[in-house]
Amino acid sequence: MVPAMDPAADLSPPEPAVEDPSIPFHPAPVVALSAGHASHDTYTNMLPVLLPLFVQRFALTNTAAGSLAAFVQFPSILQPFFGYLADHRGLRWMVVLGPASAATLMCLVGWAPAYAVLALLLITAGISSAAFHAVASAAAGRASHGHLGKGLSIWMVGGEVGSTLGPLVAAAALSLTTLKGLVWLMPLGWTASFVLNLALRRLPQHAVGSTAPVHWRPALRSMRRLMVLVTGLVALRAMALAAPRVFGPLFLEQQGASRFLAGASVTVFLAAGVVGTITSGWVSDRLGRRVVLFAGVAIGPTALLLFTLTGGWVRFPLLFLAGAATESMHPACMALVQETFPESRGLANALYLSTVFVLSSVAAIAVGAIVVAAGLRWAFVISALVVFLSLPLIAFLPQRAGRGRKPR
Repeated sequence: MVPAMDPAADLSPPEPAVEDPSIPFHPAPVVALSAGHASHDTYTNMLPVLLPLFVQRFALTNTAAGSLAAFVQFPSILQPFFGYLADHRGLRWMVVLGPASAATLMCLVGWAPAYAVLALLLITAGISSAAFHAVASAAAGRASHGHLGKGLSIWMVGGEVGSTLGPLVAAAALSLTTLKGLVWLMPLGWTASFVLNLALRRLPQHAVGSTAPVHWRPALRSMRRLMVLVTGLVALRAMALAAPRVFGPLFLEQQGASRFLAGASVTVFLAAGVVGTITSGWVSDRLGRRVVLFAGVAIGPTALLLFTLTGGWVRFPLLFLAGAATESMHPACMALVQETFPESRGLANALYLSTVFVLSSVAAIAVGAIVVAAGLRWAFVISALVVFLSLPLIAFLPQRAGRGRKPR
């Protein structure tokens, strides 16, 4: 038996063959994982604020500067590898070291003497991030037992908080010091890893690895149908997210809004996403995943269409509703994937997450192309309308029972 202090130990008790909602939900380990998620993503989301300084230091072209962001995101395609490895070996140490590695790598970028060294640091940070997200999100699901929606919602909120804090932390730090001075932020990430280790070592030992892991070939064959459906959902949903996130301020300024209100639209949309994420988990545990997905498709794009067609202050409640409903689909999809393949939870979850990462970038490019071809208003309208194509995909998803109902 592996001692509890061993960083290679697993993260939770052996999983029952079927997710059992009668097991009480113990939030402590999931909250600890979510806090680690927030810490990790705070560091990886500092890059947009640092980019102008790198452009100035290394005399970068726009293409070279844009590539820096891709260096962090591109390694997300490795998530299925780490997820499969976690199913068979556990990898608690990847979870525990996630915040510390992100803090170290992202704070060292200010000391990079050349573009190549900077790129290497960011690629390494991206690989570390891929490992952390693949393993820790599966651990959060396993620690939630039959309360997957609730647990994964808490986990995802940590990421939303980190995404929001990252640029603010970087801007505040740079107002007090230089790029090289970012190293003083490292101890915060190290502390987060230390606290995360203390929180997770109290759990029973078996968690990330499956009790009966399946070889990757039959596992992928069994996942094929569901992953095709979920990929379609992710791609269509990504369009409705990319339009307001990337082009919302530009659209509102074009419609006569002040720069402050235009910029605030992104904050409203992101805040709505947090509300939608945390609410969706509780609801999907009780009423089923498909109910939440149908509601998200019905409400989200409708609110986004109304946002583009109305004016004045009413736009902001509509934008909030669009963000909350559209983001609510994410935890429901992740919970469905994890509960459908409990014997290959890490691999299935990582396949889903890597799809989200990749298609989010592709959607932003696609919406940009529509803006060039048809204008901002039509880009928003088309991005909203395509989401309705999700309805037949949801109808073919497996029906998972809400609490107190038998699965079908």
